[in-house]
Amino acid sequence: MGKRLNEKDLLDGVLGGDKAAMRGLYDCYVGHLTAVATRYLPEEDDVKDVLQEGFIKIFTTLGNFSYRGEGSLKAWMTRIVVNEAIDFLGVRKRSEQLYDRDFETGGGRDEADDYEEPDIGNVPMNVIYEMIRHLPDGYRSVFNLYVFEEKSHKDIAKMLNIKESTSASQLHRAKAMLAQQIKEYLTTQNRSGLWKNNG
Repeated sequence: MGKRLNEKDLLDGVLGGDKAAMRGLYDCYVGHLTAVATRYLPEEDDVKDVLQEGFIKIFTTLGNFSYRGEGSLKAWMTRIVVNEAIDFLGVRKRSEQLYDRDFETGGGRDEADDYEEPDIGNVPMNVIYEMIRHLPDGYRSVFNLYVFEEKSHKDIAKMLNIKESTSASQLHRAKAMLAQQIKEYLTTQNRSGLWKNNG
């Protein structure tokens, strides 16, 4: 009983109608899928809604899933939750003009063009994730799809119904905004350190 079931065991159990296997599948992946949804959605209630819809879709379409080795089920479930999050945000229905409006809320064009890659070595990952969560919707969706889901701009363009060039510019602007926030965070931390040292 203490042995953790692998993906294939869980999959076979769920498909066989085993309620314990369904619970095991949920318990095994809810943490990972919560983290995925949280990257796309800044509001906790929205994350819960997306997870609920995601698991409903997972359990109702599991019979269509083709197992391709350990890790394939997790990847498939991740794609479902990502798609649910994107649908929830409505970014697929947005026009190119709305993506441009995200740009306007994120700062000027020169600011986006001139940013430098920051040194994130001294920035806790939870701080970076929080910064990502508060990017404008378009920025956040493209950034997550490109960086975490490792989608190409061609794939992202199809998923979000935008041009490849829009995807590329959204990614660039997202990185510029994050770079500025990280720079401000590091400056604040350095000042705090100086005050402590001088206190």
